[in-house]
Amino acid sequence: MDSFVFIAVLVAAACHAGWNALLKLDLEPIAATAVVAVASGIVAVPFVLLAGLPQAAAWPYLVASAVIHIGYFAALAEAYRGGDLGHVYPIARGSAPLITAVLASLLIGEQLGGHGWAGVALLAAGILLLAVRGGRPGQRFNARSVGFALLTALTITAYTLVDGIGARLAGTAAAYTAWLFVLSGAAMAVWGFARLGPRLAVELRANWPIAFAGAALSTAAYAIAIWAMTVAPIGLVAALRETSVLFATLFSTLLLREPWRAPRIAASLIVLAGALLLRLH
Repeated sequence: MDSFVFIAVLVAAACHAGWNALLKLDLEPIAATAVVAVASGIVAVPFVLLAGLPQAAAWPYLVASAVIHIGYFAALAEAYRGGDLGHVYPIARGSAPLITAVLASLLIGEQLGGHGWAGVALLAAGILLLAVRGGRPGQRFNARSVGFALLTALTITAYTLVDGIGARLAGTAAAYTAWLFVLSGAAMAVWGFARLGPRLAVELRANWPIAFAGAALSTAAYAIAIWAMTVAPIGLVAALRETSVLFATLFSTLLLREPWRAPRIAASLIVLAGALLLRLH
């Protein structure tokens, strides 16, 4: 993988972990995900005006992705209602890169090679180790949070493949990304109002610094990822993007006072090894 693309995706991973950490600071998770998504749509409006329209072939993928993102945000919010960032986040991100790489190989013929597959497998193994052994000491198994985290993983796989293909058909990654966030923001506004009613506007107004900070991190993270998927294999970008669990583990320890345990350290080293193998691809 090209060095610039590699570093850019790592920056995107840090941004992604950052906005997920914000979801656990002050707001109730359903309200937090809704206001961040709506704020992301607002942030993207000026970029829509600058980037223009994507090619017609990309529109079915944009609509499909906006719908999938509703499921993603809804599942993620439910997972965070009962689980730690340092536990839920690795489960949500862990299985997605391996599934994405396999489906990208089968559906669009992307070939990753020996280093690529080894890197993807190590990343998935390290992330899942974080999920299984990375919780608080004595923490009871929370089937509900784990179930929603796994559902989140499936939505990640779905929107990654849809957006990777859609952005390539759009003619420009910038236009695809801008319209995706506007459509997703509008869809999440409808979902948020259905779940929260007028409280959605109240929460957005009361917590606008967190909402727009999360929106900035979220849009930056996925804009970089979408661009990267137009110049590098989707499976590799999806896998490298999940190094965000390293940043999430760091944020969960420093900001949220979640435990930094030996299994988390070991899993983090495995994830790092997988990332280095992807760099060699």
